[in-house]
Amino acid sequence: MATFGTLSDRLTETFRGLRTKGKLTPADVDGTVREIRRALLEADVALVVVKEFTAKVRERALGDEVNRALNPAQQVVQIVNEELVGILGGEQRRLQFAKNPPTVIMLAGLQGSGKTTFAGKLAKLLEKEGHTPLLVAADLQRPNAVTQLTVVAERAGATIFAPEPGNGVGDPVTVARDGVEFAKRQQHDVVIVDTAGRLGVDAELMTQAADIRAAISPDEVLFVIDAMIGQDAVTTARAFQEGVDFTGVVLSKLDGDARGGAALSVASITGRPIIYASNGEGLEDLEVFHPDRMASRILDLGDILTLIEQAQQAFDEAEALKVAEKLAKEQFTLEDFLEQMQQLKKMGSMKKMLGMLPGMGQMKQQLENFDEREIDRTEAIIRSMTPGERRNPKVLNGSRRLRIARGSGMTVTDVNQLVNRFEQAAKMMKTVARGGVPAIPGMGPVPGAHGGGKRGKQQKARGSRSGNPAKRAAENAGITSEPAAPTGSGFGLGGGNAAPSEADLADLQKMLGRS
Repeated sequence: MATFGTLSDRLTETFRGLRTKGKLTPADVDGTVREIRRALLEADVALVVVKEFTAKVRERALGDEVNRALNPAQQVVQIVNEELVGILGGEQRRLQFAKNPPTVIMLAGLQGSGKTTFAGKLAKLLEKEGHTPLLVAADLQRPNAVTQLTVVAERAGATIFAPEPGNGVGDPVTVARDGVEFAKRQQHDVVIVDTAGRLGVDAELMTQAADIRAAISPDEVLFVIDAMIGQDAVTTARAFQEGVDFTGVVLSKLDGDARGGAALSVASITGRPIIYASNGEGLEDLEVFHPDRMASRILDLGDILTLIEQAQQAFDEAEALKVAEKLAKEQFTLEDFLEQMQQLKKMGSMKKMLGMLPGMGQMKQQLENFDEREIDRTEAIIRSMTPGERRNPKVLNGSRRLRIARGSGMTVTDVNQLVNRFEQAAKMMKTVARGGVPAIPGMGPVPGAHGGGKRGKQQKARGSRSGNPAKRAAENAGITSEPAAPTGSGFGLGGGNAAPSEADLADLQKMLGRS
């Protein structure tokens, strides 16, 4: 979600200054609203939307709901979050399917907005949901548009209807109408019609799009808009709404690095919901748009629900149960570790997944430096081992590690680090699988965690046995050399020292496959 990165940074910085205040004065609220207004305008959000948004935030921030709040700063963040959800459309809406198939979906938008690629992404997504989509090549003006859609359809594994070669040859209205009839005969339950775009809004474009709509009577008209085109997004959306009208919006290129705030304005200005968001070039890089989740990402509050959904799609429940049993019996091996990594790769980019965690906006530099190929290197090392070595890493002596390093194209140090990381990860996972709370490396013991065992109690009862008199006296007085538990949460968000609740531990065990 690089498009909203600058906006996210500015808003997060604004709220950081509020957290030091126990009570907010009208001057504090005005200063915060002023910074929010500046951040939205710099992100290219439409002026009319900015005025309405900041007015609502100011009114609510000066109201009783903040004055009576135990933590006024958090209450203001909550208000901004709710109002941001509002300008993004409020509630999430999915595609409306026809009662009598096929469901006809018409795509509209400017040239270069990503309509053809989105057609393939949508076809792939609908196939996963059990539909049988048909792509109709009705863009007969743009050079090689039919060829591009043919390639995209092949990659998506979808059927295409392309009777005309395009490049200025053929009637798009006739192709669209015949495509719907073809879908009825071949029993395709969804028809996706890719129409022509232009470099700018013109009368010819609107007339052609209106004629296609009249000919096929689509159930959905999706307006595909480039999230990086700035204020033109609002102008184009209004022109299409007046000339053709559309039922939903698709945001493309959300992974770009432009300001992109104008995309936030489309739903508010047109009154049409954003249904999908495209955030990559791969055919899998398409998400159902959730206004509340997008608002949370912009405010650096994370998007755990989307992360869980992606994990549920990628991980097999039966395999997860097997892994949980192996962990409980201390039989987790490097082979199991390799299988888990391969399933993790199915979820997509690690950077995107890590970016969905709360507070990761403060670790932007670390995310940028994260090497996606690290999993491939780890896989190469494990595959260079024999089956016996994978099952029992303790047999890895110096000569074996040298052989593995040469076979994988890595160094012995890389092999040693992998084995050490595996042993630490396996130890942590075993602790969780048994119902305990692991000590996370580099963070000290988890406060309030049980499981210190009898050993710790016995040591405390009999006192220190250190040969150093000064050290023995200090330890017997209750001063240990162990590092103190860190304050704040794991991501430096100031979450306090609270231990995980029983419900949290139960959810964690459930995710690992244990009832």
